[in-house]
Amino acid sequence: MQALNTAAAGRAQPVARGLRAARAIIGREVAKFLRQPARLASALVRPLLWLVVFAAGFSNVFGVSIIPPYETYIDYRVYVLPGLLGMVALFNGMQSSLSLVYDREMGLMRLLLTAPLPRGWVLTFKLLAGATLSLLQMLAFLAVARLLGLELALQHAPLLLGAMAAAALLMAALGLALSVHVRQLENFAGAMNFVIFPMFFISSALYPLWKFEEAGAWWLYQLALLNPFTQVVEAMRFAAYGQWHTSGWVTAVVGTALALALAIHGYDPQRGWAHQRGG
Repeated sequence: MQALNTAAAGRAQPVARGLRAARAIIGREVAKFLRQPARLASALVRPLLWLVVFAAGFSNVFGVSIIPPYETYIDYRVYVLPGLLGMVALFNGMQSSLSLVYDREMGLMRLLLTAPLPRGWVLTFKLLAGATLSLLQMLAFLAVARLLGLELALQHAPLLLGAMAAAALLMAALGLALSVHVRQLENFAGAMNFVIFPMFFISSALYPLWKFEEAGAWWLYQLALLNPFTQVVEAMRFAAYGQWHTSGWVTAVVGTALALALAIHGYDPQRGWAHQRGG
């Protein structure tokens, strides 16, 4: 009996260490975020500009036809809301990438990755920390949007919350994978230009995809369909109306797993890019 208890305790120790590490890594990021109210304000300024200023100016330019999940003509602000939620997740995911690059330059990532935990656990906890921050910012933006008169059906809130979490995880995972390649803080601006803006603008975040077809930009239409950001935005759009968007959820799950696997490989000092580049 004592041997069984000893074996059970031995199996429980790695789980306990993992939970302590998760609490430490995620708690550190959340505590740092809560100590920086200006960071939340700056994260909300960008989508609020689109919601208040650009939506007012573009509402007649980007007319929205009756397309799923909508059953009637809608206000342009209603259409753009899921895209702006995605914007919050996208930019915070890339900012998490910047934080990882900074931690690596300061030596903090080396300390984390040499901790007595599987490397995959540490990177997964960093992913969850980034996704948690994104979700908090998305909820704050939804609260402000509600104050501005945009209301969502409460009965669909659980499905929408799940879609928001899926989008936050995917964007954080992409940022994690990107941090493998961005070796210096000075290179981050280039990463933003080549990753963030194409993902955001070649998507259905600000305008329906049929606009690309109508303009004869068939190749942009195809790129937008293949864009994972488009898929998670549509998942949130459908979830806000209590509907399931299969390709959006599949993209979020598969994309998150793939990006996390690439990051784990990239941070492996024996096999990944970190070893090849002397990291």
